[in-house]
Amino acid sequence: MIGEFRSVVLDCPDARGLASFYEKLLGMDRIIDRDDWVALQKPEGGPRVSFQQIENYTPPQWPGQVVPQQLHIDVTVDDLDAAEEQVLALGATDAGYREDDFRVFLDPAGHPFCLVE
Repeated sequence: MIGEFRSVVLDCPDARGLASFYEKLLGMDRIIDRDDWVALQKPEGGPRVSFQQIENYTPPQWPGQVVPQQLHIDVTVDDLDAAEEQVLALGATDAGYREDDFRVFLDPAGHPFCLVE
């Protein structure tokens, strides 16, 4: 092994705003909070989700590939219907793609993420 996984970093137009969305979605706490960089982590440690503020940010276009998504986050939930209602209330957008055990949404900066049962 060369190293250990530390974090996933999402480019976005508003680091603090997008971090607020993911704080509520994932139940993580801010461990770094700067204007252009925010990092979240569970209190017990583990991998981080970080947000890097970018000028002239262009969101991915899912499912098209004009501006590819490059990565997405899967979030395990107990109840898809209840979780969908909650993420929409937080500011997510329904991407219009769903299967029996998962649904695709876009976070407030346009990154795709899946709710998975």
